[in-house]
Amino acid sequence: MSENASYWQANVRLMITCLVIWFVVSFGCGILLFDALNNIQLGGYKLGFWFAQQGSIYTFLFLIFFYAARMNSLDRKFGVNE
Repeated sequence: MSENASYWQANVRLMITCLVIWFVVSFGCGILLFDALNNIQLGGYKLGFWFAQQGSIYTFLFLIFFYAARMNSLDRKFGVNE
C-alpha cells in the first residue's frame, strides 16, 4: 500500500471513530438511553437531561481538539505537516 493510501486510511479511520463517538453520545445517551440515565444525578440535574442539553456539545468540543491533535501527529508521521 502506498504512503498516500496509508495516510488517508488512517485519516478516514480517525474520522469514523470520532463520528461514532459523537453519534453514541448525542443520539444514544441523549435520546435512546435518556430514561435510564435520568436515574443518575449530575450536579443536581438528571444525567439524561444533561447529555441531551450539554453532554453532546462538550463531547463535540472535545472531539474537535482530539481530532486536531491526532491529525497533527498523523501529518508529522507521514511527512505532510505544515
